[in-house]
Amino acid sequence: MPSPKFLAVLAAAVLLAGCNMSNDSQRAVAGGLGGALVADVLDTNVAAGAAIGALGGALCDDAGACR
Repeated sequence: MPSPKFLAVLAAAVLLAGCNMSNDSQRAVAGGLGGALVADVLDTNVAAGAAIGALGGALCDDAGACR
């Protein structure tokens, strides 16, 4: 189970990484890269961080976080 610190940093990175993109695929790529970077810095599973980041980036506009 990832630590709460990891989840908070990852969530912030996802929201900030995807906001300046014009479509879902660009936001997913930015979120995935951001998630992988945060996971690497925190020495956790990079693939899981990238997957969570990509999902968050793709869905942030639908959730109203990137408007």
